[in-house]
Amino acid sequence: MEFLCDKRIRFQHCDVAGIVFNPHYLVMCNELIEDWFTDGLGMDYAALHRDARLGTPVVRVEADFLHASGLGDRLRFRLAVEHLGEASLRLGIEASADGVVRFRAKLKLVLMSLDSMRAIPIDDAWRARFAAYCNAAPDAR
Repeated sequence: MEFLCDKRIRFQHCDVAGIVFNPHYLVMCNELIEDWFTDGLGMDYAALHRDARLGTPVVRVEADFLHASGLGDRLRFRLAVEHLGEASLRLGIEASADGVVRFRAKLKLVLMSLDSMRAIPIDDAWRARFAAYCNAAPDAR
């Protein structure tokens, strides 16, 4: 299974050339992860931080900017879990429009206690939630 989310490219995402300024793709990835937790995993992202006192900081990013996207484009973002570790997970993300992959990334997240500010093992309940999104990762050449 994969998590899908459409995002429209807005004026704020674009540089003076009228295309997405590369760092904004990473902001959109973070928004996608928040939406995945809330809508895909069934845990409101704000409640994850506020109530469960858990965070998921990104500790590694690999990104490929394959084709330009511009103002008004609607990108379909796909997210899947590529790897589940003891305290981390690697996500495969890609964004496409009109059948063309525009952006592809791998992000490594760590499950962290916001009280101790240290990584914690992924327990069985979280592992089952994350595992539901395994094995459908976008091809990350």
